[in-house]
Amino acid sequence: MTTPHTPDPHELAALRERYRLERERRVRPDGPAQYRDADAEFGYYAADPYTEGPVERATLHDLVDVAVIGGGFGGILTGARLRQQGVARVRIVEKGGDFGGTWYWNRYPGVHCDVESHVYLPMLDETGYVPRWKYAPGDEIRRHAVRIARRFDLYADALFSTGVTGLTWDEASETWLVSTDRGDDFRAAYVVSATGTLTDPKLPGIPGVEDFAGHTFHTSRWDYAYTGGTPEGGMTRLADKRVGIVGTGATGIQAIPMLAEDAGHLYVFQRTPSTVDERANRRTAPGDVGAGRAGWARERRDNFLRIVSGESAEQDLVADRWTTSAGLLEKLLPSFRRHGDRQTFEAAYEAADAAKMTELRARVDRCVTDPETAERLKPWYRYACKRPTFSDLYYPAFNRDNVTLVDTADTHGIERVTEDGVVVGGTAYALDCLIFATGFNVGTSGIHSGRLPVRGRGGVHLLDRWRRQGPRTLHGFTSNGFPNLIQLGTLQNASSVNFTHILDEQAVHAAALVAAAEADDALIEPSPASEDSWLAVLAEGAPDHEWFHAECTPGYYNREGRGRPNGPIAYPHGAVAFHQLLQEWREKSLTEVLRSRTVPRS
Repeated sequence: MTTPHTPDPHELAALRERYRLERERRVRPDGPAQYRDADAEFGYYAADPYTEGPVERATLHDLVDVAVIGGGFGGILTGARLRQQGVARVRIVEKGGDFGGTWYWNRYPGVHCDVESHVYLPMLDETGYVPRWKYAPGDEIRRHAVRIARRFDLYADALFSTGVTGLTWDEASETWLVSTDRGDDFRAAYVVSATGTLTDPKLPGIPGVEDFAGHTFHTSRWDYAYTGGTPEGGMTRLADKRVGIVGTGATGIQAIPMLAEDAGHLYVFQRTPSTVDERANRRTAPGDVGAGRAGWARERRDNFLRIVSGESAEQDLVADRWTTSAGLLEKLLPSFRRHGDRQTFEAAYEAADAAKMTELRARVDRCVTDPETAERLKPWYRYACKRPTFSDLYYPAFNRDNVTLVDTADTHGIERVTEDGVVVGGTAYALDCLIFATGFNVGTSGIHSGRLPVRGRGGVHLLDRWRRQGPRTLHGFTSNGFPNLIQLGTLQNASSVNFTHILDEQAVHAAALVAAAEADDALIEPSPASEDSWLAVLAEGAPDHEWFHAECTPGYYNREGRGRPNGPIAYPHGAVAFHQLLQEWREKSLTEVLRSRTVPRS
C-alpha cells in the first residue's frame, strides 16, 4: 500500500470547504423526524418473516429470579453469566422467534460481521468454537448465539415472539411485575434490560410510499419468498425485475453486490456515500488465530479493544483495517488527549484524517470505471463521521450495465413514491420492487424509548424523571428509585466498534451485581449521591465533541446533523479504562449499592 499523501494548509482549507458544502447539501430541517417508525399502518415492515406465527402457550403468572428483556447477544451473555453465578430461573423475553437479536432479524444477502469474527463472536473460549471465516457470515453468527443459549440452558424459561409492555416495581413484594403483549403478568426479583440498538427498523418518510403498487420490504425482514435465494445469493426471482434499494450504509454495502448479480436492473438510491475500505475476507484455520491455546479468544479480543481504543499494545493480533485506522475511529482518543492542547490535537487529527480520506477516495477511482459514477461514490467528510464499511465487491458492482447509481443529495432524498416507482430530481424510475436499507431507530428501543413504561418506587416513571433531571445512573447500569433494575447499553457507559465485547463485560457486571445482592439478601439501588459522583466523572473528563459532530454530514452519529444530545452520555476515557474501573469497583465498592430488604424473599 502506498504511503498516504499529507495535505498542505491550502489543501486542508479547500477540503474543509468541500466538506461544509457537502454537509449543507444533505442537512434537512426535520432532522430525525424525516424517518417514520415501522408500526401502525407500516407495521408489516417489522413483522417476523422467519417464524410462522407465535407458538401457542398459556399465559404466565409465576416468579423467576431474573427477567432479561432481549434475546440478542446482550441478553444471551447476561443469561450465561448469571448461570455461571448459580442463578437458577433466568427468563429471556424476546420479540423474535429465537435467539440472535440483530442476527436473527438481519438475513439479507451478503450479511457478514464487519469486525473479525474471532473477536466479535463472544464466549469462544467457553464454547470451544472457532469461526471458519475471518469475517463470519450472518448464519454462522446466529448459530453461535444459539450455541451459547443451549450451552447455558437458556431455552428452559425463554419466551419468544413476545414483547414486554410494562415494568412495575411492587413495593409489597419487592419484585418487578413484568407485563407482555401475550397477556403474561409474571414477577421477577431482578430485571435486566438488554434490548440492543439494531432491532426496530426505521423507514424514510417519503410521501406516497403507501401508494407503491410493487413489492417492498426492509432489509432486516428480507423477503426470500419474493426474491428467491438465500443469504449466499441465487435470487433467481429477481432476474426480470427492476429493483430499487434505498440506503448505502453498512447493510447496503453488503446487499447491493448480491442484488447486482441477480436483479434484472438495480437502482441504488444514495444520499451520502459510505467509506468503503478493503475487506479481504478469507477462510481461517484454528492455527491461524492461536486457537489451540487456553484463553486465546479473550487475549485476541482484549488486544483488538486496546488498539481501537487508542491504548498501547505490543502486537496487533487482528491486523485489519479497523486496527490500522484506529487513530481515526473515536474522534478524541485517550492516547491523543494525554499530550498537547486541543488546537494541537485538532491540527494533527485533521491532517491524518485528510490523508486517510484521500486514500479512500483514490480507491473509488481505481475500482469504478465510469468517472461520473466514481465521483458520486466518493465520501466527503471526516472518517469517523459515519461507521466505516469494508467490501471488495461493492465498487465493482457499479461497473455492471444493469446497475444505476442515483444520487439524491440535492433533493434531500427521494422526492416521492408513486404507484409505479420513485421520483428523484424530477426523474421517474419505474420499479417492480423497492427495498429499504435504511437502518434502525438507534437508541430508541427498550426502556429508553418511552414505548416500554418503567415505573419504580412510588409509581415514578423512569423517563419522566429523566426528562426533568436528565439521565441519572451509576456506571450506566442502575438508577436510584428503580431497585434491582439493570440496564445494558451505551448510556453513561462505554462503547467500541466491537460491541459484543462491551456487552459481555456488561453481562459480567450485571451478573456480579445480582450475585452480590443474593449473597447479602439485599436490593440493588444506588444512592443519589453515587449518581451525582458518576455524573461528575463523566462531565469532568468529557472532551468537547461538538466541534467534530457539527462538521459531519447528517447521520445517526450526530442525530441527522443536530449534534449529540445535551449532557455527558458516555465514559470519556475509553472502554479499556472503563472495564478496569468496573472491575476495581466490584472488588472494593460493590456493597455501596446494596440496600436491605424489607420483605423476606419467598
